[in-house]
Amino acid sequence: MNVRRSAAVLAAVAVFGSAAAPAAFADDAPSPSTALPSGLYGTSDPKFDGVFRQSYALLALDTAGVEPAQKAVTWLTGQQCASGGFAAYRADASEPCDSKTPVDSNSTAAAVQALAALGGHDKSLAKTVDKSVAWLKSVQNQDGGWGYNPGLPSDANSTGIVVGALAAAGENPADVKSQKGGSADDALPKLAMDCGKGDGAFGLADAKSGKLSPNADATAAGVLGSLGKGLVVTPGKKSAGEAPKCAKPDTASQAASNGTGYLLKLLGANDDHLMSAMPGAKDQPDQGNTADAVVALAAAGQNDQAKKSAEWLAKNSAAWAKQSGPAAYAQLLFAAHAAGMDPRDFGGADLVERLSAQGPPPEKTSKSPSASDEKDSKNDAGVSIWWIIGVGMVAGIGIGFLYSANRKKQQP
Repeated sequence: MNVRRSAAVLAAVAVFGSAAAPAAFADDAPSPSTALPSGLYGTSDPKFDGVFRQSYALLALDTAGVEPAQKAVTWLTGQQCASGGFAAYRADASEPCDSKTPVDSNSTAAAVQALAALGGHDKSLAKTVDKSVAWLKSVQNQDGGWGYNPGLPSDANSTGIVVGALAAAGENPADVKSQKGGSADDALPKLAMDCGKGDGAFGLADAKSGKLSPNADATAAGVLGSLGKGLVVTPGKKSAGEAPKCAKPDTASQAASNGTGYLLKLLGANDDHLMSAMPGAKDQPDQGNTADAVVALAAAGQNDQAKKSAEWLAKNSAAWAKQSGPAAYAQLLFAAHAAGMDPRDFGGADLVERLSAQGPPPEKTSKSPSASDEKDSKNDAGVSIWWIIGVGMVAGIGIGFLYSANRKKQQP
């Protein structure tokens, strides 16, 4: 898809019991009829992805050492429901959430990753994060995973982004268990396919049969989740080398290894990038999924291929990012960071400047690593995604799904 974890796409996927993944609608989409909040990033209708793209933008800027405008952070925290969950977008945040408010795992998990990075010593942000984490725990499925909305079957995209949120909040995802004792480490291997027809990929469920099919977007999210990583990944000093051998995915680590091999195979067969595989879509390069794959491969220690694919993005993503908006620029920035490239000179483009221009002017810009970057670097020293579905799409399909009730891969 054009931007991973695109609100609409994710919601539709989750509604059918498929993997949900997060991203934003293109900026050429119809503009909303009312003026947008001054603190919001992007100019397209935020109905399906407001929280998602805002979270991606804030996290990406923090990763680049930029302190976002306070009103941008305030807008995001103001979207939280009293329960702790986030919906894709609430036009009037002064109105309390009720049983009809479509909170979803993806929007909530994306917000947690952004606010945890920005938190520092801000007690109010810490409380917001804690409430969201408590909500995510309360809607965990018995198998240990998460669906886009509460009650939906677990999918790799939603489970992966929630794992990243838990890790960002200081939790050990493997210790977060359902009433029946299931954790993400139990759920993710069941969402991975075998080494035969599935090639070790994480699957996307068929709308009618529920049967899994190999999917690059779900695989990138599944690999990150199985490794306990979030959206911000710092590459290790050495590459893992050869592609891992596929074996029965009976553990999260083996599922991650298999998924890594699947991504390496796809990228190797397509000149270092992924192709769009969405139903009805034209056969064309998929920059969003490629960016997600870069992050996943860097987390898995496959730095060489991650760098090659990031270099492909640097040469071939300008038009896509300009059309897709803040979430796309954020995805590219995550990929550049994971590949060890300079986001201020990414194929001649300053991603930090272009992302900053999508919203209110930042409070402060610094070229030094952010606190979250330093923390992630320490965590990665010993070890080495998120396409969203909106309320409108959910209703159109006949279900009030989520990327929050998300997590359920656009780019970018």
